[in-house]
Formats: sequence, C-alpha cells, structure tokens
Amino acid sequence: MPIATRTLRMKTDGAVVDVPVALFAPERQANGAWKCDTTIGWPDGVSRKSTFGVDAMQALILALQMIGTELHVSAAHGAGTLFWDKPGNGYGFPVMPNMRDRLAGEDTTYL
Repeated sequence: MPIATRTLRMKTDGAVVDVPVALFAPERQANGAWKCDTTIGWPDGVSRKSTFGVDAMQALILALQMIGTELHVSAAHGAGTLFWDKPGNGYGFPVMPNMRDRLAGEDTTYL
C-alpha cells in the first residue's frame, strides 16, 4: 500500500489523462539494506522501480529523486504535455543535483 500519492496530468490524443505517482514505505531487506518502491502510471503502462539505501531515510530520498528523474527525462516532459497544478510549473519532486537544469516553474525555486 502506498504511503504517498500524487496525480499528475498529461495531454495525449486530444484528452487529458491522469498519471498517478505512488511511493511505498521502505522495507528492510535480508542483507540489511532498505528498499523503497515507486510506480508511475503512464498512459502506455505502469513503470515500477526500486531504490536501495543504507537506511530507510536514504531509500526514501533516493526514491523521490528517482521519481523526479523519470518525470524530467520523459518524452511527455520534453513535449510539455505533462503537468501537476499547471503546465510548465514543475511536478514537486526533487532530482539529483546534476539534473537541476531540467527543473521548471516553481520547482526551480523550491527544490
């Protein structure tokens, strides 16, 4: 069960569709690492990814950055068809420092 969700929107084929994003609770693995799962419900299929950290906090931070990275390298971002509250204003997810140049709108100020 997700611990946090956000619904983005995407313009596609003349319609606007939901793109649900979900973050799951970190879980301790047998080897001592922590795993955090994420999903993004793209119109053409669900993307499922996992991040791993030395503790639950690191796994959670990396998962949020992974979501931000996937959104910002997506074709929908490049085409300007993906949005959260309004087009061009960002998605509210952090990215790795080397990707900050891809941020847009309020994300450039607050993330």
